[in-house]
Amino acid sequence: MLVGVILIVLGIAGLVVANISITEQKTVLDAGPLKVTKKEEKTIPIPTIAGIVAVVVGLGLVIIGRSRR
Repeated sequence: MLVGVILIVLGIAGLVVANISITEQKTVLDAGPLKVTKKEEKTIPIPTIAGIVAVVVGLGLVIIGRSRR
């Protein structure tokens, strides 16, 4: 039942937040005391169907967990 609740929360969060942005800092040049870095931003899309499936599966697990009690 706990897994179902977690899936519901994650599914709703996936539906509300369409993308996750991650900023990476990469070293371009490292020559002794001189260090040049570059910030690179990556965007990871969250498919809407994944959020819907997570909510539906979570609801199913919660219903099954309640009926077994």
